Amino acid sequence: MDTNNFNYVMEVDQTPSQVFNAVNNVKAWWLEDFRGSSARVGDEFEVRYGDVHYSRHRLTELVPDKRVVWLVTDSSLNFLQNKSEWNGTTQVFGITETGGKTRLEFTHIGLVPASECYNDCRKGWTQFLEQSLQKLITEGTGDAAVMVPEMEAKK
Repeated sequence: MDTNNFNYVMEVDQTPSQVFNAVNNVKAWWLEDFRGSSARVGDEFEVRYGDVHYSRHRLTELVPDKRVVWLVTDSSLNFLQNKSEWNGTTQVFGITETGGKTRLEFTHIGLVPASECYNDCRKGWTQFLEQSLQKLITEGTGDAAVMVPEMEAKK
């Protein structure tokens, strides 16, 4: 992956299947205001956080226990001047097994340091991945209510 894109890696003791299933349970770990489906290629879903964040995603690739890819087809990030900055970006979840652990590598292709959203979105993704998705993977319950303080202040 291009190192300019936002990238986050975690390793867990759970199986690739458990990680894959958790990633696809978007409502359990990202934002509670979830509409749509994220089960099959072509499915679309929307996530919303008040008036601060709205994004619509299409599931473009799904390789069981290995890879999940979302394309952002619409967005409104109301804390930015360019509210549609995420449009056309891609979020990739790569899953590999290595040394008895499962590695999850998340890359938001198009979210680069020059992006207006980079700092806030980097913090947001890191918080959701560390505090919610990892918890869903390791404990069976995510925390989709987790919110970056900067984002809460903008709500």
